[in-house]
Amino acid sequence: MTKEIKFESPSFVQRIKSMLGVDLYRLFHTPLFYIFLAIAAIIPAMVSAMTMMPDQNGQTMEPLYSNAWQIMAASEPLYVIRTIADYANMNMVFIFGGIMVSIFIGHDYKSGYVKQLFTTHAKKQDYMISKSLTCALAMACMCITYLLGGVAGGFFAGYDWSVNVGSLILALLGKIIMSVGWASLFTFLNIIFRRYFGISVASSFFFGTGILIIGAAAIIEALGLPTYVLNLFLYGSSVNACLASNIGTLVVCILVSFAWAFIYNLAGTHILNKSDVY
Repeated sequence: MTKEIKFESPSFVQRIKSMLGVDLYRLFHTPLFYIFLAIAAIIPAMVSAMTMMPDQNGQTMEPLYSNAWQIMAASEPLYVIRTIADYANMNMVFIFGGIMVSIFIGHDYKSGYVKQLFTTHAKKQDYMISKSLTCALAMACMCITYLLGGVAGGFFAGYDWSVNVGSLILALLGKIIMSVGWASLFTFLNIIFRRYFGISVASSFFFGTGILIIGAAAIIEALGLPTYVLNLFLYGSSVNACLASNIGTLVVCILVSFAWAFIYNLAGTHILNKSDVY
């Protein structure tokens, strides 16, 4: 009499843990990740330093900011850019972070990793979730190195450091949490343009700049309507995380980031299930 051996399929948590482990290993063992961490640190330090350098007449250039922490977040929610200082803050991480995601995912298709993966691992949903979480962690790390670079640049430029500490912490947490939604968007875009690397990079850059929301804000403002409705979008909530942040701001960032992550992961999974992923 022989005993029948039954093999149980791995649970959802086990599958995600396994795939996430592979993605994290690849992330931490590729120079790309550390290059973008360095870029995230250098940019705010360079922006602060360059505004304090003397021009051709020997005069010191006008600083972009009146306060060191404005390189992290705007003083108030600014949906329509009026000066470069309104734009040059931690939201820039979501621009070059999108480019990093495009390169990271693009390598999956170029190297043939995806073909090998889906031969043995049929769950497309797991791929979307793992990539989104891995890229979100990468972008959160970029936010941290951006913070370090911004602090160093602020000391070099001699900016004022006065700030509401509670609002600053909430603003920084809000932007870091927004990495989840942004990473899911960029993963989704790279699934759509998986065969066209150049287009995937361009689309990530385009959406990372928030141009669509900035344009919508200009129209809404011109009509005399409240712009806070734009907080329902990724870029709107990223802008809303400012130096005047409160608990409500953080709650909005959490809800919007995870809601959009859910939407993009669901849409990306649908596309993978309905099309050839190779």
